[in-house]
Amino acid sequence: MHGFLDWMQEHFMPVAAKIGNQKHLVAIRDGFIAIMPITMVGSISVLLNVFVRDLPNSWWGDGNSFTAMMDPLIKVNGSVYFGSITILALAFAFSLGYHLAKAYDVNPIAGGVIAFSAVVTCMNQSAVFDLVLEQVDPSNVSALQALGVDAIAKEDTVSLAVTQWGYLGSAYTGATGLFTALIVGLVSSMIYIKLMQANITIKMPENVPPAVSHSFAAIIPGCIAIYVFAIITQCCVAWGGMYPNELIQKWLQAPLMGLSQNMFSAILVSFLVQVLWFFGLHGSNILDPFVLGVYTPALLEDLAYFEQHRTTQGMPYIWTQGSFPAYSQMGGAGVTLGLLIAIFVFSKRKDVREVAKLSAPMGLFNINETVIFGLPIVLNPIYFIPWLIVPPICTLVAYLFTASGMIPPVYVQVPWVMPVGIYAFLGTGGNLLAGLVSLLNLGLSFLIWAPFVILANRMKEVD
Repeated sequence: MHGFLDWMQEHFMPVAAKIGNQKHLVAIRDGFIAIMPITMVGSISVLLNVFVRDLPNSWWGDGNSFTAMMDPLIKVNGSVYFGSITILALAFAFSLGYHLAKAYDVNPIAGGVIAFSAVVTCMNQSAVFDLVLEQVDPSNVSALQALGVDAIAKEDTVSLAVTQWGYLGSAYTGATGLFTALIVGLVSSMIYIKLMQANITIKMPENVPPAVSHSFAAIIPGCIAIYVFAIITQCCVAWGGMYPNELIQKWLQAPLMGLSQNMFSAILVSFLVQVLWFFGLHGSNILDPFVLGVYTPALLEDLAYFEQHRTTQGMPYIWTQGSFPAYSQMGGAGVTLGLLIAIFVFSKRKDVREVAKLSAPMGLFNINETVIFGLPIVLNPIYFIPWLIVPPICTLVAYLFTASGMIPPVYVQVPWVMPVGIYAFLGTGGNLLAGLVSLLNLGLSFLIWAPFVILANRMKEVD
């Protein structure tokens, strides 16, 4: 065991530490964290409407008096959703550009604005839809077409093909557009940053106010970055017949999201977080660029699906960003809440029990650094096996419950400090069984941790 730990410290930890400090990955992580307020408020609006609209409608039927009374609040929540989740990709583009430019010590506000503009440049600017002409008989279609009207007869209805410029679709600006915002925002920001570092800028006299000087300095790099993506957009439309957003969604986003929904992918992510933590590295922070970049869009698309269809049936994604804290990180990484319970029940070591007493209040709210570094768990062979296997087992159990349809996916963003059971209950829109599955996993973690706590007692006796 010691030989393996020494090898991991020598070869694995330096690589993991470099990945954790890589500027682009840190900017992606911080970009997602920075938009948490609007992600949270959008989720709250949906959750409130679950309790004042969807559940009452399912209990008492559509149009019941309670829902009618709550109609003003329902409309307010709808406006909040439109002002948060619907523009999430745009907010993330700015946030990513800002943090990346800040990492390279160039004007961060300009970096955010340029990334925002480049992402919008890649979007289809026209709305194309069919307007149903309810009062027109299908037999009159030929006469309308003879007048130059683009009318189409389909079954018993006549529709008019309408195209209007000056439109940004929510498929581009919302959760579905996050991948495009990530890629375009990253590349456009780097073009701006490299040109700034090369001093390809407009230089103003020294007596000009700094705000004006910084704005002028960003003009040439910003123009080049935005024009690059305008040209790319026109090339994609001319040669591929699709906008960059659509190409990215079809050839990159869909395969990656599909891969993330594999049961083994969810288990692997849970396992890797534990491996990194065991060697003293913040596993969640290091993997956040991947977890947030892949599983957060899954959560937000499920949220958008629920807002549109008013049901959790048929949601596109089984496992989302909120599934990890709901089912496999109760008390923090390693499900250390189960470890704390096992210590209180079985531990005879005074030092261990003292650490547990200090850690328990914070552990209820998923803060467990005192456990990880206080027992310690880091580089402790006694706890190596349960530390690695508990979260993957919990992930497996919750994944099977979700995939079977017994509980819905986690589609509501919930504060990560929410206690065990409550997180899963709220994250699934008030599903009681989901909260019970979370408690079931806590019980499983206790059963797995308990023998190793007893083993730690014997190790103390031997010492």
